[in-house]
Amino acid sequence: MNLSMTGLVLGAVAVVAGALVPLQAGSNAELGRALGHPLWATLVSLAVSMLIVVPILLAMRVPLPAVGELGRLPVWVWFGGITGAVYVSAALILVPRVGATSFIVCVVAGQLIASLLLDYFGWMNLPVREIGVGRLVGVALVLTGMLTVQWFSSVTPPARAAAEAMAAPPKPR
Repeated sequence: MNLSMTGLVLGAVAVVAGALVPLQAGSNAELGRALGHPLWATLVSLAVSMLIVVPILLAMRVPLPAVGELGRLPVWVWFGGITGAVYVSAALILVPRVGATSFIVCVVAGQLIASLLLDYFGWMNLPVREIGVGRLVGVALVLTGMLTVQWFSSVTPPARAAAEAMAAPPKPR
């Protein structure tokens, strides 16, 4: 077992980052409804991300990137931006339909399956890591959890819509 104080701190930071993902999905879903289409919300969300990162880059005085190197990189380096747009758009479209829990548990399952493959094959310049019994059992438990969440998920109207319906005057007959 590889457990250290540094590992625990890094793990805690990852848990906090993970806890923000459903908040991102929920806020972006509402933004999509307000703007009239999920893709507008994707654009606004990614623009806000840029507005956050650029001042941080400037404040930290991060040197300009070596743009000349971009032509020599493998094509898969662009997948980050592509997958970010796909993920944000998928969250915008799916969260209002399936709920935050069902969406996130499916996202986590997909992340684990892809991560096992990345680790095992060392794709994208990552170090090769074996798929042991412990990792397989852990992923199987998450997949079982995903199926359980899906099985027991029911659909109810959003709280706001239900509250507005209750507060509305009765319709004349």
